Amino acid sequence: MFPMRFQPFIFAFIMSGFMAFLMSGILTLINLGWFDGFVSAWLRAYLYAHACAFPLVFIFAPLSRKITAKLIKTNSTPI
Repeated sequence: MFPMRFQPFIFAFIMSGFMAFLMSGILTLINLGWFDGFVSAWLRAYLYAHACAFPLVFIFAPLSRKITAKLIKTNSTPI
């Protein structure tokens, strides 16, 4: 197990991995359709997408938190 100080990095890696995997698969299918070698093309697109998405999570996370904080009432009760 990893120490708690690595939590933001591990979370970003896993979250960006899921998002890159799904988005690259969907967009590869939309743009190229199903064909022999689709899985290979998808996995190649995934590697590029994840390499981009992982650092972008760190860049946009603070902005996303600020926007979310402005959209959420601070004295509201949870659902």
